[in-house]
Amino acid sequence: MRSGERYAERMGLPVAGWLAVTAVAVLAGALSNFGDMRWWRVAASVTLMVAVFAGAWWLGRLRVSVEAAVDEVWLHVDDAKLPMSAVAEVQILEPIAYADALGVAQHPLAFAVQRPWINRGLRIVLDDPDDPTPYWIVASRRPERLKAALTGAREPVEA
Repeated sequence: MRSGERYAERMGLPVAGWLAVTAVAVLAGALSNFGDMRWWRVAASVTLMVAVFAGAWWLGRLRVSVEAAVDEVWLHVDDAKLPMSAVAEVQILEPIAYADALGVAQHPLAFAVQRPWINRGLRIVLDDPDDPTPYWIVASRRPERLKAALTGAREPVEA
C-alpha cells in the first residue's frame, strides 16, 4: 500500500480464471492456425493469444483503495473518487444481496463497478444533494475490511 492508504485491493482474476484464459487462448490460437504453418497464420495465432491475455489483464487491472488526505478521506475506484463526507451509509452485500443489487431493481443512476468473478461487495449510500447518484455498488473480495476502512474514515484524520 502507498502512504496514506487505509485499504487497497486489485480486482485481478483468480488462478482458475487465468487457467481458463490460457485454455481459451491456446484453443483460439490453435484453431486459427489450421492448415500449413505459413508465417501469417502463425503471426495471427500469436496475436490472437496475446490479445486474449491482454484483455484478461485489462479486466483485472481495476483498483479499489481508501486513502486518507489531510482534510478528507477518499474512496478511489479506478478513476472515480468519492469523499467520505458525502457518504450516509455503508452496507455489506453478501452473494445473494449483491446479485439482487446488480439486477433489474438497480437504480438507473447508480454507480456500479463489478467483475463476474467477485460475488460480494458494498453498497455505499450517498448523502450529497448535488449528486444525482443515489449509491455506489463496489465489488470486493474482502468487503468487511473495506467497510472497516470506510467507516473508520468518519473519525478525524490526523496528518
